[in-house]
Amino acid sequence: MSDWALKDLPSQSERVAIVTGTGGLGFEDALALTQAGAEVIVAGRNPARGAQAIAAIRQKSPDGRVRFEILDLASLASIAAFAERMVGDLKGVDLLINNAAVMNPPTRKTSSDGYELQFATNYLGHFALTAHLLPLLRRGREPRVVTLSSVAARSERIDFDDLQAERAYRPMAAYSQSKLACLMFALELQRRSDANGWGITSLAAHPGISRTDLLPNGSGRRSFAGIMRTYLWFLFQPAAQGALPTLYAASSPLASGGGYYGPTRLGETRGAPGPAAIPAQARDEAIAARLWTEAERLSGAAFQ
Repeated sequence: MSDWALKDLPSQSERVAIVTGTGGLGFEDALALTQAGAEVIVAGRNPARGAQAIAAIRQKSPDGRVRFEILDLASLASIAAFAERMVGDLKGVDLLINNAAVMNPPTRKTSSDGYELQFATNYLGHFALTAHLLPLLRRGREPRVVTLSSVAARSERIDFDDLQAERAYRPMAAYSQSKLACLMFALELQRRSDANGWGITSLAAHPGISRTDLLPNGSGRRSFAGIMRTYLWFLFQPAAQGALPTLYAASSPLASGGGYYGPTRLGETRGAPGPAAIPAQARDEAIAARLWTEAERLSGAAFQ
């Protein structure tokens, strides 16, 4: 049984990390990496929440190197603008954590580019972001990309006939598909890095069932999911615990490229981080390649 804990996080001194998302898991990732000595860029769409996150991190790590940058993952223009700023500002990126997510909007919503919001934010936005940051990642020191999936990824397949849930929108099914796509992206990115000599280690992680605002923010506080999260909070492990698989994937010398990491107890819902089971559908390399090609077409972003 794994016993890896935050105390085992190696020094991140002289490493540059970008973390998407200002609250929940993203906040915990950014805090831990800052405290470990990394230069951390917290990327999110809400400046007020970004400022709160940075203030909270600096309160706990006064000498930490951390800042906020605007990034709306539901806007391909915002992603391109963010990457352009980073290319102009940084010599390289050593760690990219593709964390931010939208979960279970009760009615179908679309991104500024017209794509189903969960697919656009959780998967397509991070695909485009990673593509735009590829030159910086290739200049990084032992660069890693960690992409967040979910236990929900087990329950769906990629539906190319209705990828944007235009014919039938079921909130949880759309979320699960987006998180399966994230897992398949992480695995495919490792295969392509190996084939093209990019030198990038790509990994996936999931937080089990964790106490964040992802459910109530998406479904609404008065939804069944929101009520469960509010009143049955004790069923969810703390966000800091849920962040450990991501931090393990981001830093441990035992975490290998193409690996998937999550909690190791109670069906991967809680506990210390370790290897997670990869669903059979996520291992389909033909589907992964097709999804990659479709993501390039939809986003206009290419890995080059």
